[in-house]
Amino acid sequence: MKRTARALTSLALTAALAAAGTLTSMADNSDHTAENLATWAVAPQKKVTPQTPEQDAYNKANGRPLPAPELLQPALDPALGTYRPKPTNSLRGDYQCGASDVLADLSKKWIKEFEQQYPKVHISVNPPYAGSLGALELIKGNLDCVFVSRELKPSDIDGFHDAFGYDPLSIPISGGSYRHYGFLDSVGFIVNKDNPIDKLSLDQLDAALSTTRNRGGEAATTWGDLGATGEWADKPIHIVGLQPWNGFEEFVRQRVLNHNGERGEWRPGAAVGSTPADPAVRWEKTVFNIAKDVAEDPYAIGYTGVAYVDQAVKVISLSDHAGDPAYAPTYENVASAAYPLSRLTYFNVNKRPGKQLDPVMEELIRFILSKRGQSVVGGQQVFLPLRSGQAKAGLDALNTAP
Repeated sequence: MKRTARALTSLALTAALAAAGTLTSMADNSDHTAENLATWAVAPQKKVTPQTPEQDAYNKANGRPLPAPELLQPALDPALGTYRPKPTNSLRGDYQCGASDVLADLSKKWIKEFEQQYPKVHISVNPPYAGSLGALELIKGNLDCVFVSRELKPSDIDGFHDAFGYDPLSIPISGGSYRHYGFLDSVGFIVNKDNPIDKLSLDQLDAALSTTRNRGGEAATTWGDLGATGEWADKPIHIVGLQPWNGFEEFVRQRVLNHNGERGEWRPGAAVGSTPADPAVRWEKTVFNIAKDVAEDPYAIGYTGVAYVDQAVKVISLSDHAGDPAYAPTYENVASAAYPLSRLTYFNVNKRPGKQLDPVMEELIRFILSKRGQSVVGGQQVFLPLRSGQAKAGLDALNTAP
């Protein structure tokens, strides 16, 4: 699949937003780093199963039914910017937008508040609710914006660029959920419960997972290469991942393997049932069996959504570089964006370089990224509000977009 430096702009923004969230996230004096959460054990959750075709059809037509909220809810970051609306009659027009099935509810809640401020603006978000379909309609010019609950596919970015000669503008608009099945849960790296490793850096993961090793360093093929000692030092690392392309796979690639504007490449693995290209690498076709694979293999490491941890495995803490604070994917660390693999949802729009973005679309983004807009996220109690650093990075990207 073709990829060039111009298509990596959004990847750099994602990394910047992750860093911005981390730097501004920890507002209290409690310590949630790996020094105090060295081994984060999670009781296996209820077994999750794929959506049925009937459920998928319902979700596309109506939006996915909301899950029960987490017991805890994050406090809104007080440093988020205040929304300063324009005069009521200054914006007008009719717009058609699309949304992922899991963002159908939240996008409509944002739009309802926005239209109350600007009664001459009418924005419709109609079925089918599917981020992949919405991205294609944006390329065709049939939609003004698309709310997507993941990073755009590389093929979507390439297709958009082929159609217009430039990339879509993708602005993160909320955090993902913590561990709600199907609602962009955070991603965890898991190892067998007997593995002595408690924490790793993204640099170490890149050394084990990729052929490109864009973060530098030598290839890691044994657990000793990742810091294990004694009888574990010479044991092989078995990689369990997802066959490209997959939303989880693309997210991990962007956060771990991509670095300094270079797209990372996985060690070549084989899908289940085929002959391995690398006997130490196993690719599953879906995320549902990752935890089971790791639970059954003492030398395995894999990544999965936190909602899919339904086996007795160890979820390890992560840092960006060796020596940095390592954070476990606890609710607080994900909600505060301290955890490196907390996820984001995106607003995607066509902005022609050198031209001002449509004023209604621009103002809608500014509203969503404000304290008022993020309070809508908190009120829904499914997705997590952005931290102020993440919102500022999004506004900076909007203001500096060519």
